[in-house]
Amino acid sequence: MTHLYLIRHGQAISAVENTFADTGLSPLGVRQAERLRDRLAASHEIVADVLIASTFRRAKETAEIVAPALELPIIFDDEVQEWRDGLTGDNSVSIKEYVAELNATPLDQKPFFRNIPAAETWVEFALRACTALNRITQEHAGKTIVIVCHGGIIDCSFIYCLGLSSLFFPRAFFATHNTSITHWFRGSYVDLPESWILEHYNDATHLRDLDSEIKIPWRQIAARPVLGKDQAAVPTEAQQTE
Repeated sequence: MTHLYLIRHGQAISAVENTFADTGLSPLGVRQAERLRDRLAASHEIVADVLIASTFRRAKETAEIVAPALELPIIFDDEVQEWRDGLTGDNSVSIKEYVAELNATPLDQKPFFRNIPAAETWVEFALRACTALNRITQEHAGKTIVIVCHGGIIDCSFIYCLGLSSLFFPRAFFATHNTSITHWFRGSYVDLPESWILEHYNDATHLRDLDSEIKIPWRQIAARPVLGKDQAAVPTEAQQTE
């Protein structure tokens, strides 16, 4: 069975400054990544075979912080970068400016919107992301894969796993939290053919105690939940190890 864990990077400096620049983690982003590392090291809930990370600084730094908990080397992959904005060096553009231009674009042209010559359109980005996810899951079929990436890549995992079209601009969006875990696995439901199944999305429980005096006792919590008979039709990772 193939398990795909997608982890969004910690908060980036660009998010604090409200720009699209390729920056590293903010101080909060570092703390978020450290909390995830501590959770995974203590809970052992992800026993990964492969650790892949985007080469954008915020994802790279997050992966470097989390890697010791998974005890794996990092494979850096350009194809799981976020939607490329076409900026180079230290140049940046404000999110307000970008959104204003996008909103002024007719709906049927939004998938092809390109505000900077070297930037990707939505169609180009979604195709790249889905192609990368397919390549990675094919190359590592039957393994547990962790990819430290971006909100856009996680958005595109729904397009890829659910077999949706990338030619239409999304009518709904996902509010994927920093350092959250999204877990897909390939399995079968009742007598249907094998397909991708979403186990959970946006799991950022480790951030609940970030500023709390009470810390989550990860070592004392079961690595996987005990599930009832109502969920027995879908063979989750937890059920297969019972």
